[in-house]
Amino acid sequence: MNYSLLLDLATDLGYELAMCGAETFRVEESINRILAAYGVQGEVFAIPNCLTVSIIDGDAQPMTRMRRIGYHGNDIDSVERFSGLSRAICNRKPDPQEALDWLNQVRSGCRSYKLPMYLAGNFLGAAGFAVFYGGTLIDGLCAGICGILVGLINKLMDELKANLFFRTLAAAFPMALLAYAMGWLGLSGNPDSVTIGALMILVPGLLFTNAMRDIIFGDTNSGVNRIVQVLLVAVAIACGTAAAWNTASLLWGTPVSGQDILYPFLIQGAACLVGCFGFSILFNIHGPGMLVCALGGLLTWAAYTICITAGSDDLTAFFFASVFAATFSEAMARIRKYPAISYLVVSIFPLIPGAGVYYTMNYAVRGEMQLFADKGMHTAAVAGIMAVGILLVSTTVRLITVWLQNRIKKDA
Repeated sequence: MNYSLLLDLATDLGYELAMCGAETFRVEESINRILAAYGVQGEVFAIPNCLTVSIIDGDAQPMTRMRRIGYHGNDIDSVERFSGLSRAICNRKPDPQEALDWLNQVRSGCRSYKLPMYLAGNFLGAAGFAVFYGGTLIDGLCAGICGILVGLINKLMDELKANLFFRTLAAAFPMALLAYAMGWLGLSGNPDSVTIGALMILVPGLLFTNAMRDIIFGDTNSGVNRIVQVLLVAVAIACGTAAAWNTASLLWGTPVSGQDILYPFLIQGAACLVGCFGFSILFNIHGPGMLVCALGGLLTWAAYTICITAGSDDLTAFFFASVFAATFSEAMARIRKYPAISYLVVSIFPLIPGAGVYYTMNYAVRGEMQLFADKGMHTAAVAGIMAVGILLVSTTVRLITVWLQNRIKKDA
């Protein structure tokens, strides 16, 4: 056994998973399973910006590898590919050098959408959610244009390797200013809906979901780290849109928005489906999984609507809709043999309080502090109740899985 190659294999695979945006527990479990498959005792410690793996070699000597994890995006397709490779290695146990060759093949075979398709995802995501949040079709088109602007800025920030706070701020300000300019020119009747639709692209949905799942599995340090990143992104969005609102007020007068339209479910559901399909592109999901994820978002919103129609308050509806989204994701993960995060990150998106973040900031800028406090507390409550719903389902599934594994071991 070449312990050095085995350690390289386990560490490199864990690093690739982390760089794709996988949860901390997935990174650690994948490494531990590979080491255990070769009969090697190991210790793994992963946090969002660092990975350390240690093993004991055949001479009872410790060996350690450490990799620093830099800024990483949302690449669900690669998470699926590297997770599949981990399972294949555990099942077949090839020579470590051969397994490294497999890793290189998977790495070189990872795919991502070209710029036109990526910008189409930005357009669809922003346009769909602008209509979803009460804008007209024209507002949706304007939001799509703002979404394309966000996509171009994000690509530029990727090349410049800008940090998450600055890249969010750099995209939020011009996007919101363009939305307000469209309202001033009469192109959009509801610049608030336009801004919210494009703002959804900047909402850290995968980061929030991973934070919740890390906390579920006891990775408190990683979970808290990610929650802090989520809060920083929220602050960056608030600062960028607030600066745009003040700039627009100085240039053209206070931005004025029309009344949000309350659409029937069919129209709202269609907008939700379009928006979720766009985000499937942004999360680099390919093939039939795109439709499954978009369908999950639609069904999640249907669950929320059913709860509201049945007379429940909105927080209760958010809870049960989150439970449904998490259950749907866990079921699809087992049916299609892909990580649950692949489905959860899009399915949960219609519930993410992007509008709440925007209006909280808006009230603060206008000096309406009572409305700011009320909206801010409600937005925080929505985020918290969503986390509870995800935690409940994921923990239950985890407990059942461990119980079944223990039963199998006892029977064997």
